[in-house]
Amino acid sequence: MALELGLKGRKTLVTGASKGIGKAIAERLAAEGCDVTLVARSGAEMERAADDLRRRHGVAVRVYAMDLADGDNPKQLAREHADLDILVNNAGAIPRGTLLEVDEERWRVAFDLKVFGYINMCREFYRVFKARGRGVIVNILGNGGERVDYGYICGAAGNAGLMAFTRALGGGAHKDGIRVVGINPGAIATERLVKLMRHEAETRHGDAERWRELFAPLPYGRAGTPQEIADMAAFLASDKSAYTNGTIVTIDGGLCHTGSLL
Repeated sequence: MALELGLKGRKTLVTGASKGIGKAIAERLAAEGCDVTLVARSGAEMERAADDLRRRHGVAVRVYAMDLADGDNPKQLAREHADLDILVNNAGAIPRGTLLEVDEERWRVAFDLKVFGYINMCREFYRVFKARGRGVIVNILGNGGERVDYGYICGAAGNAGLMAFTRALGGGAHKDGIRVVGINPGAIATERLVKLMRHEAETRHGDAERWRELFAPLPYGRAGTPQEIADMAAFLASDKSAYTNGTIVTIDGGLCHTGSLL
């Protein structure tokens, strides 16, 4: 028997929803019967995704093509979604590189979208949820905040900061009927990562089709899937997880605890 999450009819908003993990989460929530609002900078990709969700799941889907690095946009979304039940923050990517390789401008651009974007979305929708006496925030972070890497120092700092933010906000949110949780994905086989791995396989082996071999050092010999992150996001957002708050779930096959460098 399938686990019934009881999400049907709930109103959800997913950022970074045009592709990858965000798109998979939107798909999972729509499959549960949630109305979904998609937010990302790529309007054309979201419109295609929205049409697909409406056709296959019969739910209401709204689309906003906007940059959440602009602090006015979270305010607009909160004004127009005063009935929201679930917020999923997923927008943003932080560049790899050492301290000397990532200059101040790139560092600030990355933090404006992912770190301050998450904080601003949480602030605006916390007000919405507090007024309603209920709501769930799911922050998609990254295991770079746990498995800190000299060559990913910007991501280590950004994700670790958002981990602390998520735990701190959740620590008091219960008083307002709100839950705040996070997910730390490890290597996930999104379109972007697969494209990078195909390029690397072509460089190393002269054959892009051998890209899966590059994941051999990972636990279980593979990367995770966007659907595995989406399943956990849906569960954490549901009442089946009603006593889960201020918690971050790491989904990386155990990589953070292997004690080895890959």
